[in-house]
Amino acid sequence: MSTINVLGSTMYYEELGTASASGVPLVFLHGNPTSSHLWRHVLPAIGGSRRVLAPDLIGMGRSEKPEIDYSFADHARYLDAWIDALGLDEVVLVGTDWGGALAFDWAARHPERVQGVAFMETILKPMSWDEFPAGARSRWEAIKTPGVGEELVLDKNLFIENSLKQTVLTGLSEENLAVYRAPYPTRESRRPMLEWARTMPLDGEPAQAVARIKEYGDWLADSAGVPKLLLTFDTSPTLMIDEAAAAWCAEHISALETVHCGPAGHQAPEDRPEEIAAAITAWADRQGLGA
Repeated sequence: MSTINVLGSTMYYEELGTASASGVPLVFLHGNPTSSHLWRHVLPAIGGSRRVLAPDLIGMGRSEKPEIDYSFADHARYLDAWIDALGLDEVVLVGTDWGGALAFDWAARHPERVQGVAFMETILKPMSWDEFPAGARSRWEAIKTPGVGEELVLDKNLFIENSLKQTVLTGLSEENLAVYRAPYPTRESRRPMLEWARTMPLDGEPAQAVARIKEYGDWLADSAGVPKLLLTFDTSPTLMIDEAAAAWCAEHISALETVHCGPAGHQAPEDRPEEIAAAITAWADRQGLGA
């Protein structure tokens, strides 16, 4: 576990391998409401002599919680600064949930520095409410409703005490749940989770996030020189990227390989860490990335 000062706040990150390792480092980005703890079994299983890093996004995990809005732009700004503070001139990005969206966004804005992107269970494009999974619509409508969302997420700690358990197919031990719970002991400490949820791009809102997601969508379609890897899963009703979404990816994302990794929930690294690590390692080997 390491720390670094980023824009006046401390950000924590996990790192294996050394800065002197040959090849481009692999950076693993978690989503909401997790932290780098999500990758604890994936990072050690990545093959070769690769340098691998996984930050706790600002306001999450062990990173500090500065007085910011926790908008998509804020998270992107802190991620930019973290990558630059570590002197990572070129990277391979691996992301899930909002970590995947941040990976796409960073790659679209730094096309000369990204060598590859692997992703799973992430935000591919803006959606309408009609496209949103029917089973989750009522909950997300409540979260986006002023006052109701605050009660659910800030007062009842919905994402940790309810949603997180539902999105791990094989179950989550009390020990690991406690790690995810620890950063959010108070109402105010839970605000980053609420703001992430309200950033879900539905029916054109929030406009700032929708615009950035459209921009990285253009990059995903047009960046044929950058290899991309989609990891898919099955069985769980909490999955964001089902067969239809994977087919959309195959049609709209350039230079894409898809590898199926078996049964998992939305927090797939909890369920299938070995399969995820093996798929990423094999893809990186084929592409000559990070070795």
